Amino acid sequence: MTSKPTDDDTPRYLTFERTEARLRPDQLSALSDLRRRVAANRTDKTERITDNTLLRLAVDLLLQNAHRITGDTEEQMRRSLLGEDGDTH
Repeated sequence: MTSKPTDDDTPRYLTFERTEARLRPDQLSALSDLRRRVAANRTDKTERITDNTLLRLAVDLLLQNAHRITGDTEEQMRRSLLGEDGDTH
């Protein structure tokens, strides 16, 4: 994980670059549900888990698997990455 260098007084979230993404309502709902579940199941709760935390993880995963992406449309690229049924494999 790469972020801007900071001193100990700077909140961690301020070390990241701001961006905007447009997500479908079902994605937002599932992301929020996942965040709540992940946050509730942790034993060490010193670090705050947010939707943005999970989005950064998703981007890392996407970039790690970029070589698998083919297609001309979002749906085709999704299938190339996740499989014909849209589930991760």
